[in-house]
Amino acid sequence: MEVLVAVTAFAGALFAAITTGILVGRLRDERSGWLIAWTITTSALCLALGAVAVGHLMKFGPVTFRVYQITGAFLAPFWLAVGMIQMLAQKAPAKFAAWLLGIAFTLITTVIMILDPISDPDKFAYTLPLGDIHWTIIPTALLNAAHALTYLILIGCLIVAVLRWRNGDDLDADNMHAGVVLAPTGLALVGAVRFAIPGVFAALVITLMVGAVWYAVARPLAPYDEERDDSDDDDWDDERPPFRRQAPEAAYESGPLPATPAAASTPPPRRSGLGDLVAEYRAGDQGDVDFAARMQPSGGYGASGGPRTGEVIGPDTAGGLPGQGLPGQGLPGQGGPGLGGVTGSNMPGQPGSRHAQNPLPGPSDPGYPGQNGSHHAPGQQDYSMPATGALFPGNELQPPFGGRLDQAAASGGGRRADVPLVGSGSVRPSPSIYGLLTVFTLMDGAGEAFDRLAEETVEAVRRSEPDTLIFICHAVKSAPLQRIVYELYRDEVAFTEHQRQAHMERFARERVAHVLAANVIELNVNAAKVVPLPTAFRV
Repeated sequence: MEVLVAVTAFAGALFAAITTGILVGRLRDERSGWLIAWTITTSALCLALGAVAVGHLMKFGPVTFRVYQITGAFLAPFWLAVGMIQMLAQKAPAKFAAWLLGIAFTLITTVIMILDPISDPDKFAYTLPLGDIHWTIIPTALLNAAHALTYLILIGCLIVAVLRWRNGDDLDADNMHAGVVLAPTGLALVGAVRFAIPGVFAALVITLMVGAVWYAVARPLAPYDEERDDSDDDDWDDERPPFRRQAPEAAYESGPLPATPAAASTPPPRRSGLGDLVAEYRAGDQGDVDFAARMQPSGGYGASGGPRTGEVIGPDTAGGLPGQGLPGQGLPGQGGPGLGGVTGSNMPGQPGSRHAQNPLPGPSDPGYPGQNGSHHAPGQQDYSMPATGALFPGNELQPPFGGRLDQAAASGGGRRADVPLVGSGSVRPSPSIYGLLTVFTLMDGAGEAFDRLAEETVEAVRRSEPDTLIFICHAVKSAPLQRIVYELYRDEVAFTEHQRQAHMERFARERVAHVLAANVIELNVNAAKVVPLPTAFRV
């Protein structure tokens, strides 16, 4: 029997040593009061279990008795109670009082228990010794006071944790779970060291106390602590409505809008951190954004900007078909005076299209009678075309690195060197673009259901969210249970509006049944080239 108790105690001591090492490593990053107190508890339990193992193998003596009583009977339960106060106390005076009581009482009791003589040393055996038999009156009184304080503190903290949980938040729920585990286990530990019970049960109770501390420390306290610290900022930001100027609704119907100058200052960088992304946006700084200037072409498209539709359109050199618009202008409602017409009849590759066979005319070239009417385009062509995925005549004449433009023109079928290359602007996108990359780990067998839900969500985003630039769901070839959702928005305001859509609320609600874990990564877009993706025809 003694060997079984020794093996159980040695295993518990090893478990307590591992737990203590983990807590000490965590103390380097988070020096909280409850963590320090419970580190003292686990280290004391490790020594107590070691003393129990040695005493059952080699017989208890004055040294093993003192180690067992000081660590297991006094330090472990008392500092467990001090840690409960540190966890639940919200005011600094309460935490300071707990520290003062714990340190003072520990020093006094430990010194007395080390120096006080032991009575009846001949009664030591291979069983757990009781403190009332071998201690004199002063150490016995101090142990009784420590156990009484431990009982009162643990029961009181458990009641407080339950009351806060009834009307509290997630942090209070975590504290209640820790209190429900630690308080009964601490009371059982006090009973195990005060009363005569078999050694194997005492070793199991002490080991169970180590496991309870492990569970309490593993609960997710850190994110809630940060939310509590930032609660004042969130309350202030709730009163500030998001600033967003509405663009004219006719912009999507009437064609390109006149360009407006971009904002003079770049928006300040957002702060990064943990927590909900929408709350992070609301807590961040937001500069004034000129949303009309977002439609400004990146360069090489004239003075007028147009919406980035990704449609493949070639330039129209003539004014338009007879009866459409005014002479020398484009289709009615598209652009302003002086803008070339943009029709669908001159797309590259269509039969009868001059642009599929001949080079682009220069500013001084005459018009072409009979091509889309009898009018010719006065002056240089204007390219108010989409900047993403647009196919322009002469794109194949981009000079290679180190090459000259006239050489490329000479080898490209006679393109004039004085015509500016279209699409030669910067590839650096707007700094206000907001991006996310979410990695979903799916449950086994939930791939098809998640893909079906994602396809419906993407279709709804495509129909109703013009400010969502990219919303793509990827599957990972090497990991069949992983899905990656890549998102780009014009700005954080567009992301906030995206989150409020009914289809996104449905996506967030129904994906819970299929997703095991999710990791969110925020992105900054440094350079981009975007074209419309080929789509499958519906049968």
